[in-house]
Amino acid sequence: MQKLLTSIKEQISLFEENAALQAEKNNKAAGGRARKASLELEKLLKTFRKVSLDASR
Repeated sequence: MQKLLTSIKEQISLFEENAALQAEKNNKAAGGRARKASLELEKLLKTFRKVSLDASR
């Protein structure tokens, strides 16, 4: 579970960094990286939900 939480934090950090670059400097490549990070974050959050539900049973 700890490894999963670390991965989620890393993806959030990557997303924030690249989304800010896109918004502030109109960096199109950073926008692509932000979208990629958001997709990976979605997968990790779904995994977290499953693990969390299993742990609460």
